[in-house]
Amino acid sequence: MATLNVNGKTIDVEVDDSTPLLWALREQLGLTGTKYACGIGVCGACTVHIDGQAVRSCVVPVSSVAASQKITTIEGLSPDGSHPVQRAWAELDVPQCGYCQPGMIMAAAALLADKPNPTDSDIDAGLTNICRCGTFNRVRRGIHRAAELNGKEKS
Repeated sequence: MATLNVNGKTIDVEVDDSTPLLWALREQLGLTGTKYACGIGVCGACTVHIDGQAVRSCVVPVSSVAASQKITTIEGLSPDGSHPVQRAWAELDVPQCGYCQPGMIMAAAALLADKPNPTDSDIDAGLTNICRCGTFNRVRRGIHRAAELNGKEKS
């Protein structure tokens, strides 16, 4: 049994301690926005936030997450898709197939929380998720647009 704080709710999950967080989220909690792809922490499709930091949930055992740590999935980023990254993605039609995009959005949101006005170099260094469709230029534009939208919200 593990106690997790997911999207603002404390939830008990019956899983083995070594179960990757990804599977607890998807299989036990039904939060299927977090995607499985490589299973070894390389691609980033499974990216969630733990205490605001982007992490690859496929390589994080449930036992390593304390009940006090806040886990945020794509479902918890905003209740209605109004997060600046989600709005920028929709406005610029960033995804192609879309499979990797929840992880991309979560990684971009964490990057922007750390660097509100990132340069292209910051984006290249901070966003290591893989997109098989190759939408990296659109992702970069989306992050810049989200930074603009976020700046307008704060002014």
